[in-house]
Amino acid sequence: MFSLERTEISEQIVKKSRFRAVAAPIASEQDVRDFLAAHSDAGANHNCWAWRMGQNYRFSDDGEPSGTAGKPILQAIDGQSLDNVIVVVTRWFGGVLLGTGGLIRAYGGTAAICLRAASTVELVAMVDAVIRVGFSDLALVKARLTAAPGVRVTNEAFLDDGAQLTLAIPQAISLEIARSIADATSGRVVMTFQP
Repeated sequence: MFSLERTEISEQIVKKSRFRAVAAPIASEQDVRDFLAAHSDAGANHNCWAWRMGQNYRFSDDGEPSGTAGKPILQAIDGQSLDNVIVVVTRWFGGVLLGTGGLIRAYGGTAAICLRAASTVELVAMVDAVIRVGFSDLALVKARLTAAPGVRVTNEAFLDDGAQLTLAIPQAISLEIARSIADATSGRVVMTFQP
């Protein structure tokens, strides 16, 4: 599954109506609210949108006939196998009625053009873990963690006898990393995975 690397904007004119799509990565429903507030144009006729985060999704036709705007935008997101993405398509009416099919093509098409132009990044499932490590093993453990792809130390707290490291580890390699740390320290350091 992929998401967007950054915000992308595309425009097109369809029978004198101007359509502008703005797409961006999101991580929470607060991101959705903030994005909609920032990218909806009060001077436009319609600000239609859709977003997906895992199994959660929403869409809005914002006054267009039901099913002609928000759903085609969501289908553009799903059609490119994207997740954690929002797209707002704004329409400035140009005086020519597009009809139901024309609206579906215009909204879905503008969203798809925008998403195809966007840079994507692979979404990697992460797990949280904690390790306690003595000072004698700390340099070795940090070197192993730094060498592992995608592993991030999210917190480091120093204790009297060493350190406690909080980690974010790609799920696919989490057990391999735990074994590597245990083997390198002869079992002195054990990784505990957080729920």
